[in-house]
Amino acid sequence: MPRANLDKKPSEVASMFDGIASRYDLTNDIMSFGQDRAWRRATVRAVGALPGEKVLDLAAGTGTSSEPFADDGVRVVPCDFSFGMLQVGKERRPDLPFVAGDATRLPFADGTFDAVTISFGLRNVVDTEGALREMLRVVRPGGRVVICEFSTPTWAPFRVLYQEYLVQALPRIAAAVTREGGSYQYLAESIAAWPDQAGLGRLLLRAGWEKVAYRNLSGGIVALHRGTRSA
Repeated sequence: MPRANLDKKPSEVASMFDGIASRYDLTNDIMSFGQDRAWRRATVRAVGALPGEKVLDLAAGTGTSSEPFADDGVRVVPCDFSFGMLQVGKERRPDLPFVAGDATRLPFADGTFDAVTISFGLRNVVDTEGALREMLRVVRPGGRVVICEFSTPTWAPFRVLYQEYLVQALPRIAAAVTREGGSYQYLAESIAAWPDQAGLGRLLLRAGWEKVAYRNLSGGIVALHRGTRSA
């Protein structure tokens, strides 16, 4: 199966995720040594959605990131542009209102949501700032965004080991589980090319978000960024 490249053409990225949808969650669990569960829990806590609030979960994939919100009484809308991911998610959680949508052209009216969140998906969007502006558009005044994304480890010796893992080990592990190692070669490349914590913070500010802050998880392997729309 052809893999996506760093030009991130939406059709190629969507096709890549279609091809790995059936084993996507299992592969993430194995490659992160189970840490992805902790990262997702931290994201849910950072969003802090109350029962009855409406949350847009972008790049929701199979809905794994949406489930905790729904189970807590939050009106969550999982949105993704991979039909393969959406199909797997809908079969597993038919109660969730999955929506097909591109993060740069969201199919929602202005001010629809109390919060928007995206986990491990912003890095795959062709226009990062455009997506951040769209997220700003669809949340109400005073609403918030929480982004969970791979980032830059803060301790230099560990950063070197981590980069070696991304390049050498990660695609091989993925190939053993999914038989699609090329897709995870793209994953490694996209992480290496992604802005660091401060860099993503600047992109949020340029897109119009206020009170932007971040905190590191797992030594900076992942960072949680948060911002607020002006009231």
